[in-house]
Amino acid sequence: MHDARAGARIDETMERASEALAGTDYFKAESLCLRALDMAHRAADFERMARICLPLQEARRQKRLMAIDSGRVFVISRPEDVPRRLEAGRYLVQPPMIGADARALREVADRQRVAALVLCREPATRAGQWPIVAVGPQTIRAKVPPPADATAPDAAWFEAAAEALGDAAIERLKPDDPPHWRVEDLLEFLDAHPDHEKLHQRLEEACRSAIGAAEPAGRRRRNVVDDPFGF
Repeated sequence: MHDARAGARIDETMERASEALAGTDYFKAESLCLRALDMAHRAADFERMARICLPLQEARRQKRLMAIDSGRVFVISRPEDVPRRLEAGRYLVQPPMIGADARALREVADRQRVAALVLCREPATRAGQWPIVAVGPQTIRAKVPPPADATAPDAAWFEAAAEALGDAAIERLKPDDPPHWRVEDLLEFLDAHPDHEKLHQRLEEACRSAIGAAEPAGRRRRNVVDDPFGF
């Protein structure tokens, strides 16, 4: 049985998150949802985790739309390319900068409450594809066609690349794994790539499957973690 006090703290946090969401303070709503999700995860309260996924997804969707609707795009090849004062917009981080740089940029934008859709590409493949990478506890990669204008990729390209990256993460899930392990994988994928709605939906599904399920024996077979500091 879950600790009643822990449950009350989670519910109180989510009440505040709902108020922030209704008040269009999407940064606060996301932060509170993540805090509640962490508390519920530590308590193995999968029912509450499942209920948190939708408001978290909505807060992040609104932030992503704010970034896209700004109409601004920044291509970052060197630290000097990062605007001194971040602005809402789409950010493409590219070589010689790497996935860890893109993650750091996204985290700074969140701290500054700037809506930013940040993607990182690696050097083009021989076939001309662009590998897109997101780093976190697990690293995700997807290959996409380059944009028509590499100097200012349009919003449609950003959205398609972000979707492909999340889809690549979903493809790595192991359907035969216990739901507890799928929950862990999805939390790690979302930590690396928070801008994918279906990852939130898969997390909700995995959490609901984990309710009442027996704790799995043995160690979780984690996916291979790529080096975020190299191509």
